[in-house]
Amino acid sequence: MSNKTTLNVVKNIFKVIVTVGALYWVAQKIDFDDLKNALIDCNWGFLFLALCSYTLSILIASSRLNSFFKAINLRLSERYNLRLYQLGLLYNFFLPGGIGGDGYKIYFLKKNHDISGRKVLSAVFFDRLSGLWALAIIICALVIFMPRLAIPNILPISVAVIGTATYYFFLHLLFRGFSKKFISTHIKALAVQGFQVITAILILYSLNFDEKFSPYLLIFLVSSLVAIVPSIGGGVGLRELVMIYGANYFQIDEHTAVLVSLFFYIISLLVACSGIYYIFRPQRLGADRLPSAAEVEKEIDKETLEENNI
Repeated sequence: MSNKTTLNVVKNIFKVIVTVGALYWVAQKIDFDDLKNALIDCNWGFLFLALCSYTLSILIASSRLNSFFKAINLRLSERYNLRLYQLGLLYNFFLPGGIGGDGYKIYFLKKNHDISGRKVLSAVFFDRLSGLWALAIIICALVIFMPRLAIPNILPISVAVIGTATYYFFLHLLFRGFSKKFISTHIKALAVQGFQVITAILILYSLNFDEKFSPYLLIFLVSSLVAIVPSIGGGVGLRELVMIYGANYFQIDEHTAVLVSLFFYIISLLVACSGIYYIFRPQRLGADRLPSAAEVEKEIDKETLEENNI
């Protein structure tokens, strides 16, 4: 067994431990009868609207990524890019190994288009970074509208302004091609996060919620950051863990917070499952068959060895 294979095995075991541990902790903190009653009494019309809102966020996210691809002269139609984006969403939930949906997209584009893997990697990286920037901006805005936090308004405003200026400065200095599309890509990034906030609001409405939204939305956005933590199943368990801690801090209803997270997870999983179609119809992606995870990891190992020998 190679060192790379051993590392992947250890990494996946760690993901399982983190996810199972988070799920177990959440299960000890919630009343499943209350959750069941909330599910029975929920408004399915608002849940459908939440699904529509989340789908819109994914359509915009796909277009945002394609804007970064255009910055590296990778010309993909919006339709083709969306198909590949759907497949990446699916693999972010289910792909075994350590490559994930982003790694799979990078490999697929490098293999099927005349472009450097490093360029595709940089586009995917800055696409993710723009999403984190938008998340931080919306969190700063929510903090302003939450006086109970006792944080002076000048602080989140300063963080947003100085952070954005610093981010753009280094982007322009080191990656000028991406900085030229800064406004369009980051407007799309704000739209993506905005529609996901709307999704959370609609989920709250589906639960017949009529109190203050801001604490729930703030911890919902903070819980989105767990996507960077190694886990399995798209972060299930970890989001709920953050929601419970946040609910305790703000002294709001834990079950409502957990339900928002669970409903959002189910909606995102449903949308991601649209990528299953391309597993059975790879011709829609211009390929006779899709490479397996093992093939992708083997190719990545080969490229790593070649780079180390240079």
